[in-house]
Amino acid sequence: MHLKNFSVDDFLHDFWQKRPLLIRNPWDNWHNPLDPDELAGLACEEGIESRLITGPAGKLTVESGPLPEARFGELGTSPWTLLVQAVDHHVPDVAALIEPFRFIPGWRIDDVMVSYATDGGGVGPHYDQYDVFLIQGLGRRRWRVGPRCDASTPLLPHDDLRLIADFNAEEDWILEPGDMLYVPPGFAHDGVALGDDCMTYSIGFRASSRADLVEGWSAHQADGMMEEDRYADPDLILQSNPGEISNAALDRMHAMVMEALSDRDAFARWFGLHNSLPKYADADWRPQEPIAPDEVQALLAQGAALSRNPASRYAFIRQGPSLMLFVDGHCFDCGEDTAPLAERLCSVSTVAPDPKLAQAAGAVALIKALIDQGSLAFDEED
Repeated sequence: MHLKNFSVDDFLHDFWQKRPLLIRNPWDNWHNPLDPDELAGLACEEGIESRLITGPAGKLTVESGPLPEARFGELGTSPWTLLVQAVDHHVPDVAALIEPFRFIPGWRIDDVMVSYATDGGGVGPHYDQYDVFLIQGLGRRRWRVGPRCDASTPLLPHDDLRLIADFNAEEDWILEPGDMLYVPPGFAHDGVALGDDCMTYSIGFRASSRADLVEGWSAHQADGMMEEDRYADPDLILQSNPGEISNAALDRMHAMVMEALSDRDAFARWFGLHNSLPKYADADWRPQEPIAPDEVQALLAQGAALSRNPASRYAFIRQGPSLMLFVDGHCFDCGEDTAPLAERLCSVSTVAPDPKLAQAAGAVALIKALIDQGSLAFDEED
């Protein structure tokens, strides 16, 4: 699956994080990758994040999953919308929707949320803090897009939804199956289903807030500091007013803080670990039994392909010919011999490794570790 008649360079230059873009059916042969009944089934499962939004515009109510199967038979004819998060973690055909967007760095990818709505269903006018590609899977949806919003934008009072109080659309489009709308962060938008069986796939890209970065990095550094590493002023001199915090004291304390936070190499390792943490920490994808090194060697020698867990997050940071590989909150220091394999694992979802890797101890150890933590697996078909 790929995007046709789509210039990545033009998109990045003219639209990415700048303005919305409507893209009419850019696929060779669009087909909806998920049946509505399968989506409803996922919403009934424990451990899968879902929401059911019911009621007319202005009176929306939200129920969080897992939902009882009988709930869908109780909805009647009033508008409703089902939202299921991270469907790409569970449905390979939905995960495949991410592949055409690999021109965006993989560490920015969040997940694929899937929505199903009946006629008139929607979540109301809102704005998000992330980039999103909205792909129409089934049916038709009317999208209205407004101006860029921020924290000063008035919102309606609602316990569960951030609804814009005074939404004024600047663009108005109807999307058919296969059509796609890109919405940058902050832009107001409102999607309403036109008819029943309306399915939309939302490919979201995350961005850390400055507050999250400062809080996470500071806490990480603080955890490793010694109790005796404290402010000291052995050169203290008498000051005219004991109530004053002197500039000299402030300079010394500010320097203490900035020195503790300024280690870029340490920050790089921390951010790789932090950014690769699984979206759902409680999910356990590990196999029942660890794989033996000789089994890894045998499968590699046979040319067996390796597939990443769609729920796993992979990224790397170069260090000369070596690199740090980050997978699901773990760091693997890869030397020059294993770095090409690590890079390949980060770039594609399925890898056909060179059988010669069966004799490379570093590669075998890396593959074993990733399989044991549930981030990688040999293809069952092989």
